[in-house]
Amino acid sequence: MNSKRLLVFQHLRVEHPGIFRGFFKEDGFELHTVELDEGEQIPDLSDFDALWVMGGPMDVWQEDKFPWMIEEKVAIRKAVNELNMPYVGICLGHQLLADALGGEVGMGIKPEIGVMPIQKTEVGKQNPFLHNLPDTIKSLQWHSAEVKTVPEGFQILQESDLCTIQSIGSGRQIFTTQYHQEIINTTVSEWSEIPEYKKALEATLGSNAVHKLEKNTLEYMDVFNKSAKQFYENWKSVVFKD
Repeated sequence: MNSKRLLVFQHLRVEHPGIFRGFFKEDGFELHTVELDEGEQIPDLSDFDALWVMGGPMDVWQEDKFPWMIEEKVAIRKAVNELNMPYVGICLGHQLLADALGGEVGMGIKPEIGVMPIQKTEVGKQNPFLHNLPDTIKSLQWHSAEVKTVPEGFQILQESDLCTIQSIGSGRQIFTTQYHQEIINTTVSEWSEIPEYKKALEATLGSNAVHKLEKNTLEYMDVFNKSAKQFYENWKSVVFKD
């Protein structure tokens, strides 16, 4: 495979592609990260082969508080609609894609936080991005907002009891998830230092919440990493198919 240039939008330094960074390096992909919350500028999108958009504690409707999200959504629309760039979105990146393309994002009935199962929809069972992944997998959830309606032309590929839109896709170009599959051993401890995340975590899981979630996450880390690797191999074969 020829060397690819991947563009990553981040909204917190600790919320990065995680285990996928190692996969990118193994394949010789060139990674360019833009830390939007720190004022870094979005480069010329045409210089890149794919766009990954990561999570963050902000909500898609908080443009007054985070005005850089306005430009980010413009860039997402251009990348997807004009340049036909492959797109992966995780958590906030999933919600931003939906919002930018005309879907609806709002608060969920209750926060979904913890290690929880998600299931493929009937459509998802046929989707190449999910090839060779079990119909039900364990996932790390850490969100209060969710996608309520998907943009026109998108399919719902996975769901959970609390959130019916866990992942969406469009053709061989776009795949996004509400859940986190990028996590590594330090993820929970690092994210729990973010005030918004810690508050939601303690409100949902109670006292000693950080220790409980970290312990539970580490128990399933091999499962998470195996799922992430399978998705990554699927993604490469789907979007960079010769």
